Amino acid sequence: MKTYKVIGLMSGTSLDALDLAYCHIRKNLTRWEYEIRATRSISYDKKRYEKLKSAIELPADQLFRLHNDYGTWLGEQSRLFKEEEGLEVDFISSHGHTVHHQPENGMTFQLGSGQHLANASGIRTVCDFRTNDVALGGQGAPLVPVGDHFLFASYDFCLNLGGISNISFHRDGKRIAFDIGVANMLLNHITAREDIPYDKGGAMARKGEVLPSLLKSLDNLAYYKKPYPKSTGYEWFTTEVAPLVDATEAPMESLLHTAVHHICGQIGQVVRKLSPKGKKTLLVTGGGALNTYLTEVLQEKVGDDISLEIPSRQLIEFKEALVFAFMGVLRIEQEINVLSSVTGARRDSSSGVVYLPS
Repeated sequence: MKTYKVIGLMSGTSLDALDLAYCHIRKNLTRWEYEIRATRSISYDKKRYEKLKSAIELPADQLFRLHNDYGTWLGEQSRLFKEEEGLEVDFISSHGHTVHHQPENGMTFQLGSGQHLANASGIRTVCDFRTNDVALGGQGAPLVPVGDHFLFASYDFCLNLGGISNISFHRDGKRIAFDIGVANMLLNHITAREDIPYDKGGAMARKGEVLPSLLKSLDNLAYYKKPYPKSTGYEWFTTEVAPLVDATEAPMESLLHTAVHHICGQIGQVVRKLSPKGKKTLLVTGGGALNTYLTEVLQEKVGDDISLEIPSRQLIEFKEALVFAFMGVLRIEQEINVLSSVTGARRDSSSGVVYLPS
């Protein structure tokens, strides 16, 4: 099989940046291999951040205008990345930015029009990976576990700490995964109230104290009691999680401290429940893996039998962009890239829509 040269694009629910990863992906007999050759992270300016954050409240005509504009911007950033780095690119594979995610109502929507992206970049584009799975009765999420299955199978668990925390593991011959709950979205919400983008290394959270009442309220959220497969998103955060924090008067350090213990406590419960006896490895990626205090608390909560594996900073930051590049390759090859064992759909699927530049 040929080596595919792909730009993977990822914008997560934490709204910290657009991540671009230029990857070489090939199949060596039965084993998939990858190389991340170049990366770029483009922080959202305040205007674009606010547009994306408030997109969920827009009426249909304004939402679709933003959908097209954002797709054009994604294409422009991809073209600049290609030109400035001197890259040879077969296609772009874009996750888009999730705005509406209501699989129980048969609906999911990612901003970033694939046709506008392809036209602005001049490069064939694969996107819209979730819709088909939702149409098949699935959650449409999480999607990254197909990458865990084929590219990171040596780890017992793969944990992503983005805006939402999600976990992936192999059980009874199948890849299982689900969204555990809130992660960086909560921490960034707290710091944003003081106009601080994020708590670097968890330094502020380390100085705080646990707020017992808030911790209990967060831990008692109904979502945590739901069985998997399950997924969640921004709607749940704004209606169920944020109001609990916003109603609590306390120093920012203690709000962050409590949030870290909530995030890690929920992850710890899940990992301990799912982990058979014996030493296990937990690969931790996503922005939360760079939060030193959070990873220290996480190690305490999962216990000594679980070894946290923190990879290179490049993989921490760009694993999701890599996996979407890989999902695009699987789509082009017409191979399965969304697993029903993860999403609860009626069957596996090869999902994603291909757009050719005009």
